[in-house]
Amino acid sequence: MMPDRLDIAWIALIGLALATILVPQLVPRPLLGDALLLIFAAIKGRRIALDFMDLRAAPALWRGLVSAWILIVVLVAWLASAVIALI
Repeated sequence: MMPDRLDIAWIALIGLALATILVPQLVPRPLLGDALLLIFAAIKGRRIALDFMDLRAAPALWRGLVSAWILIVVLVAWLASAVIALI
């Protein structure tokens, strides 16, 4: 029996959560570590939006708007962490 899309998304989310726990210990540079954590957060947000909120079946406009919102939030968070790291 093949796993369905939600099972694969669930496994991916667990893997990304574990990677999120390991990044601060494995990446010595805070700015790079923050970028990796935020990339993982963006991937998790997109998987949740597409698979669990069922936006994969929604019109492309809605998928694009939600993806853009996730990207904007991640970029603002990364810029804030970059400013704090440079202070």
